[in-house]
Amino acid sequence: MTDEAGSLRLEGAAAPDGGPISVECTGGRITAVWRDGSSPPPGAGTVVADLAGHVLMPALAEPHAHVDKAYTADDYANPTGDLDGAIRVSMLSFAASTAEDIERRARRAFAAYVAKGCLAVRTHVSVGPFVGLRSIEGVVRAARDFEPLVDIQIVAHGSPPTSGAQGADQCALLRDAFDLGATHLGGTPYRSEDPAAETAALLELAGELGRPLDLHTDETIDPAVVSVRDLARLVAATGFPHPVAASHCVSLGVIPRAEQDEVASLLAESGVAVISLPQTNLFLQSRDVSHAKPRGLTALDALYAAGVTVAAGGDNVQDPFNPMGRADPLEAACLLVTAGHLDVSSAFDAVSRSARRVMGVNAEGLVEGAPADLVAVPGRSLREAIAEADTNRIVVRRGALVARAALGEWSEGRLPREVQLA
Repeated sequence: MTDEAGSLRLEGAAAPDGGPISVECTGGRITAVWRDGSSPPPGAGTVVADLAGHVLMPALAEPHAHVDKAYTADDYANPTGDLDGAIRVSMLSFAASTAEDIERRARRAFAAYVAKGCLAVRTHVSVGPFVGLRSIEGVVRAARDFEPLVDIQIVAHGSPPTSGAQGADQCALLRDAFDLGATHLGGTPYRSEDPAAETAALLELAGELGRPLDLHTDETIDPAVVSVRDLARLVAATGFPHPVAASHCVSLGVIPRAEQDEVASLLAESGVAVISLPQTNLFLQSRDVSHAKPRGLTALDALYAAGVTVAAGGDNVQDPFNPMGRADPLEAACLLVTAGHLDVSSAFDAVSRSARRVMGVNAEGLVEGAPADLVAVPGRSLREAIAEADTNRIVVRRGALVARAALGEWSEGRLPREVQLA
């Protein structure tokens, strides 16, 4: 594995825009980029990799994961296949899980993300009376081991109520979660008896803690549930100074277009980003609809037209909320094309630059001076790379090669073996 003092040359790849690209990395950053199909001879000691037949991309990002639940689908199957069934079974899973169990799941998930070239992960971690702080403890321990390989953000994800006297215990647990290592605050205000009050309480707590907010928002096809409107208005009215994201926003996709446009404008004006989670929402939503089933995706067209920052994530990895899931952002990009009708470039942006922008981590891309976090995926074009999603990827973290293997070598959640490019 090259270290940050050496140089790594990646030659002969295709860029996401289709043109040729070669880059050199030194000191953890991209120090040269050639887009004319040629590059000067490498300096002494530079490790050179021929990436012919690969698309070289900025490292992918996962803006919404649940690593504390990952890989539990076989032991805790969802009997109804819907969201309520997933929540009930997941609580049973947490009740039976130690912090060590959760740590093992998180390590396996982080290893899978890194192997796919996903070097920034925001994971929501459950905090509440059914699990206490065990999930936070387990995920934080796993994250510490993976810090050299991946930027990890931990959302303390509480369950309502957080507002009022009834929410005092939940608020106390959430504060304790930040003492243990949480970085963001989360919650599910739309499941509260008073979504507006719950949203206001979470916003107030995030302000008190000085933390960004990322809420599970309107994960339903009920057109009467549009609490994201409350969130946008409150953020704008309070001048909340930290980043805010609304994940899911499913019901926004089933209301009339004029109402979508109104809400999207509020989101754009308030600066609230939206994170679409196509696979889990396609799996969970519309179970009780007999015909003309809604797709369960947010209002992508209206959001893009209003200029809202839109990212996309995989959400769940083989758990009661989604028995599939491969810890691969290219899976979400593929679904944005096939189910969300985005073009390939926009779908890729949602799991790369826009996802990183929402997370507040490096979104510079393939330019000189950017951190050298990269992934090369087999394929002749960006479309083919997303469609095939070949797992034999070459992953570079801070200018050092960290993975050149299929997922099988990571199946037990071990840290990667050091390998040297020939």
